Amino acid sequence: MELLDRLAMESARGIPIIVEGQRDMDALQKLAIKGDIISAKGLGKSFLDVLSEVEKRGKGEVIILMDFDRRGREWAKRLTQGFERMGIKSNLFFWSGLRSLVGKEVKDVEGLVSYLETLKGKIGYKIN
Repeated sequence: MELLDRLAMESARGIPIIVEGQRDMDALQKLAIKGDIISAKGLGKSFLDVLSEVEKRGKGEVIILMDFDRRGREWAKRLTQGFERMGIKSNLFFWSGLRSLVGKEVKDVEGLVSYLETLKGKIGYKIN
């Protein structure tokens, strides 16, 4: 999937990716997306802890890849506003793209792995 390939390339360039939790981090690694992946909600982190963690990295951009549910949308909005105040660009391109692609079938980043496996199975079935 081209969108995930582009995400992997951006991550490889050193742009941090923020996800909600450890299972989301694991899912991205299964999708061959490596690099600087930050869990926003792990180990009792606060909203300010996440902003500070990204600021310490000294990057001018961060990719926000929260879950696709209401809470994920709220977190994405809050993080974007916080980073804008700090002069850090929030990249929501991948989050928006994946969200529109999966619709209501996938509610979180960790669900992308099984969703893509199901799609591959369906495509493989149709081709044969």
